[in-house]
Amino acid sequence: MARKIRDAFLFVLLTIVFLATLYHQALRGAGSISPTDDVVVRPDFQPHAYLPTANQIIHEDVIPQNNTHPKTKASPSSSSPLLSDSTVSILLPDWEVLVLVSPEVAEPDLATSEYEYTCLFDNNVTSPANFTGILPSDQARATFKCILPNRVRQKLPYRLPVLIRSSEVSNPPARLTPSPELLRWNFLVYDSLSTEDDVVLFAKGVNKRQGFNRDPTELRCVFGDDLANGVRTNVTSSLQEVFRCQRPNLTDVILSGGKGGGEELVKVTLEFVGDGKLVPTVAHYRPWRKVASDEAKSRVCAATMVFNVAKFLKEWVTYYSRIGVEKFILYDNNSGDNLQEVIEGLVKEGYDVKTVSWIWPKTQEAGFSHAAVYAKDHCEWMMFMDVDEFVYSPSWSNSSEPLESMIPSLLPKSNSSVSSSSSVGRPPVGQISIVCLEFGPSGQKSHPAAGVTQGYNCRSRVENRHKSIVRLDAVDHSLLNVIHHFRLKNGYRAKKMRINEVVVNHYKYQAWTEFKAKFKRRVSAYVVDWREKVNLNSQDRTPGLGYVAEEPKNWLHAFCQVHDNRLKDLTRRWFGVESPSGNHMAWQI
Repeated sequence: MARKIRDAFLFVLLTIVFLATLYHQALRGAGSISPTDDVVVRPDFQPHAYLPTANQIIHEDVIPQNNTHPKTKASPSSSSPLLSDSTVSILLPDWEVLVLVSPEVAEPDLATSEYEYTCLFDNNVTSPANFTGILPSDQARATFKCILPNRVRQKLPYRLPVLIRSSEVSNPPARLTPSPELLRWNFLVYDSLSTEDDVVLFAKGVNKRQGFNRDPTELRCVFGDDLANGVRTNVTSSLQEVFRCQRPNLTDVILSGGKGGGEELVKVTLEFVGDGKLVPTVAHYRPWRKVASDEAKSRVCAATMVFNVAKFLKEWVTYYSRIGVEKFILYDNNSGDNLQEVIEGLVKEGYDVKTVSWIWPKTQEAGFSHAAVYAKDHCEWMMFMDVDEFVYSPSWSNSSEPLESMIPSLLPKSNSSVSSSSSVGRPPVGQISIVCLEFGPSGQKSHPAAGVTQGYNCRSRVENRHKSIVRLDAVDHSLLNVIHHFRLKNGYRAKKMRINEVVVNHYKYQAWTEFKAKFKRRVSAYVVDWREKVNLNSQDRTPGLGYVAEEPKNWLHAFCQVHDNRLKDLTRRWFGVESPSGNHMAWQI
């Protein structure tokens, strides 16, 4: 009996080995795989172990891009050697691979190319590549995204793809074997910005969670194409994802092997002082240069991070420009709608709207820190409001038309300073905070054609959180900000505005077709993804909604405790247009 059991066991074991061999042979011989196939992952493999923690980067849904990049089929004889061996790639959440094409490839060759492109992985596994924009801060570097194919996910380490023309898939160019490993988004220096006094770096995974920040003395900045022998400078600030470094001596950078002069870029990263470990980097250093301009500083500007907000933008820009906001800076977080088309239309109408390509996922705080430095020479005060947030003062209700003095009237006089205020014993105001009133769906089933100010008029009774307008000269050296508020330099104070003076109408809980996108994209680095079963009592979450993107039965009339038509009536009076075809709002034209 024992012998029969033993023989049966050996037979089963040999059968399993034989079938496993056939399976692996089939995998090895298979052709390219579509990234839309069902995901097959080893039972013991969890992407959370290799991607950022819940307090850093949350896995977001992959959003298909409406690519404005023109494409036609390329001829089989096309060749693209630079594309095949001069790229750097990063593994992002949800298996997205971000490909940064070498600056050696001229930007127009890719941004206006007639060709389709493909990511080619090891074993000739392919995935379509979508053009996602140009990084202006990095010598106009073109970027693409593709999905890491299922077959590639099953084997560690993950290897760098090469970007080729789709016509070359059947006859791909030669490549390094084995390919270098993909960079990981959870540990990376991803951007940099030079100022007159220092260099600002943006990095993931160095300060690993909110409230945990390494002492600046634990780090050094390293400059040069040969980072092992690069020029090292002290880190003067280390908070959140923002690090400030002393400027390097250009001569030293050149001698260490970096290019250093002219418009050439050199790599820059962070080094841990204790063990000399270098953080992987895709960032480059360009020396600061003062740009001569006769343009006067704007009194009030607005900065925000945007994703697929084309349908909302014209209302927001029209409203704020008429009440005193002079410039708009949009940090485009990889939008796939017709955002650029809307912006071009606004610019043609005379509005000052600029975009910064900010493709990095869940980096809102870092983006706002970037804006505080980027706009400092052009703006005195910066308003940090989302495109669903509208500042409103009850005192404006009697005005027959919007006035460009309205927003500036909320701010201190432009000549107030630390020195002038010290004589009267009170620090000057460096930031004003405005309470938010949160509006619900108000019975809307889809985006209201006349805009959010007209479509949503029922809100919660109790105010929640604040948004800010910040004096850029008053922002602390660390650039620390949380929920649209900045730490201020010593000698400045924040002023909280009274609710009867001014409020922010926050059209937060919109029609379900719009609101459900929040389950896919949470832009803050420290906000847990709503699909995760953690931090269920967080103020960022929607009360009673849970963690599944399914419309609640009472959604149409949720958060409706006070009918508030004040801004609805005011904007209709200010921006309503009568015509033979019917009444409409100015932003509907």
